[in-house]
Amino acid sequence: MMFKSVAIFCGSKTGRDPIYEQHAKDLGKLLAQNDITLVYGGADKGLMGTVANAALKQNGKVIGVIPELLKELEHQHEGISKMYIVADMHVRKKMMYEMCDAAIILPGGFGTLDELFEMVTWNNLNIHNKKIILLNSAGYYNFLIGHINNMQSQDFLYTDWKDQLKVFETPDAIFSWMDANKNQNLPG
Repeated sequence: MMFKSVAIFCGSKTGRDPIYEQHAKDLGKLLAQNDITLVYGGADKGLMGTVANAALKQNGKVIGVIPELLKELEHQHEGISKMYIVADMHVRKKMMYEMCDAAIILPGGFGTLDELFEMVTWNNLNIHNKKIILLNSAGYYNFLIGHINNMQSQDFLYTDWKDQLKVFETPDAIFSWMDANKNQNLPG
């Protein structure tokens, strides 16, 4: 399946392992090369800035959504295609969700996990059926995946989580999966 736009949720820091930043660069490049609009948190630092700058370097379309509160803290990106400055984090997430066909979650902190679980919860409640993709760079999310498996085995989940959340180890693997499923209809 080929998406027209993808929301990227990730850290405003780059983390310790250089692979996180490399995967963000690779992902931004692949999105632009495949004419997929990048919708992200609007920052010019951390993995957010890395993925945006990589897409821009390939002449990709990049849309940022940043809350007024974070304009300075996350260093609002000045060179992207379109920037929306919104009132708060809730508006940011909702707006990003509305503008995307799918979401890809890269390594990040509390905010990234909040965004991931809100998307999964919306999916679980049939608010949407957009694809949610977890980029497990260098096993960053292994413990989280283990915990989700525990939630499943302890019967706290209503469905098999693997139906709602796709996990890949590299950006190339994500695009191989998308290419293999390109004839499927976009989720709505």
